[in-house]
Amino acid sequence: MQRMGGSAVIAVVLTLADMAATSSAAVYKVGGASGWTILGNVNYTDWAGKNTFHVGDIIEFKYPQGIHNVLEVKKADYNSCTNSTPIATHTSGDDKVTIKSPGHRFFICGVPGHCAAGQKLNVRVLKPQQARSSDAPSASAPAPAAASPRADGQTASAPPAASATTSDGGATTNAPAPNANGAGIGSAGYPAFVALAVAVSMTMLQY
Repeated sequence: MQRMGGSAVIAVVLTLADMAATSSAAVYKVGGASGWTILGNVNYTDWAGKNTFHVGDIIEFKYPQGIHNVLEVKKADYNSCTNSTPIATHTSGDDKVTIKSPGHRFFICGVPGHCAAGQKLNVRVLKPQQARSSDAPSASAPAPAAASPRADGQTASAPPAASATTSDGGATTNAPAPNANGAGIGSAGYPAFVALAVAVSMTMLQY
């Protein structure tokens, strides 16, 4: 099997890229179900604002042939509804315009009075980086902050619980309650104290 030359490989890559772009392109029917018209008070500015246009998408103008037309014009002619110097003219009644670059595209109907009646369209096409940022998922919640190192190089840990293990590794004990003098009596020494008191009392009774 012969190896493909560099120019042939480039041609194949460009063809595949073009096929991928075509397959992912969206088709937008201008005005929705109303189409391209002066009837029904269609707000084409509102329609364009509800859609997101990318390079490769297709804008479709549907209208009765001979009743309307589509002129692509410059911004100044769009604002003034001037139809004498169009960039392009479409008259088929089912005109499909492929978006090939980002930026604004301006369209009007060239029939006298139609543009002034609102039959005009300003399409804003996103740049590739704008399209990627608008489709990116929202950021996830930040992870909990890690423990900061202490001055001696050890990692600081969470504060200990209310009950603490004894220094000799024994079972956890609660702090003894203070007596009237402020000193505490441990739970382990309390039975011995009671026994000593009983013994002293018994001795005194014997006397």
